[in-house]
Amino acid sequence: MTAATFVVDGAPAPGPFVLTGPEGRHAVTVKRMAIGETVWLVDGHGSRSTATVTRAEGKDNLHVEVTDRVELPPATPTVTVIQALPKSDRQELTVDLLTQGGADVIVPWEAERCIAKWQPKKAAKWENAAVAAAKQSRRARFPHIMKPNALDEALDGADLVLVLHEEAARPLSAVDFSGVKSVVLIVGPEGGLSPAEVERFTEAGAHPVLLGPEVLRTATAGFAALAAIGVKTSRWLVES
Repeated sequence: MTAATFVVDGAPAPGPFVLTGPEGRHAVTVKRMAIGETVWLVDGHGSRSTATVTRAEGKDNLHVEVTDRVELPPATPTVTVIQALPKSDRQELTVDLLTQGGADVIVPWEAERCIAKWQPKKAAKWENAAVAAAKQSRRARFPHIMKPNALDEALDGADLVLVLHEEAARPLSAVDFSGVKSVVLIVGPEGGLSPAEVERFTEAGAHPVLLGPEVLRTATAGFAALAAIGVKTSRWLVES
């Protein structure tokens, strides 16, 4: 069984440590962590401490003994997902799935055919969804949510840019990732990319690719593509 994961400001060094605040309360009153159980303490930037529960105090203080701290580098290649806005009721699900799939950066994008419009209040919800999903999937490094529509910034310097498109002739499974250190994945809206958008991206060096025979919802297409990239690269390589 994998260790329960909690977020801290800085992953502590070996020695005694007390998990407090909302995370401590969650550990004590919701997860009901017991003496002897193992927990991971992560800072969201790649640092992870492994600790053993020694006792609980009150409703929001979990005492642990940290036994190890490691720095985990980003997966290679890094993947930035430019995600067209789903309908409002599916936006947090989309962020959740992209985070579980391992996205390093997520860019909200108000594409031409998006029904939903970006609202500033959504930024906090996207951030919270990413943190919750990162904890659930035991990530030590959380995805960065960029400002909306920052396409030029996201595309700048990428080794490989892929556009998911249902009319593409080249399947994603045929892409050669050899030597690629950074990937940008563009996921269009439910109504598909407009011809102008496809032209803009291809002129910028992007490659239209077909995910598969089925046409997925925008909320799930990014996750499926991340899984495919994970299998075709070292991102999902597990050392024995």
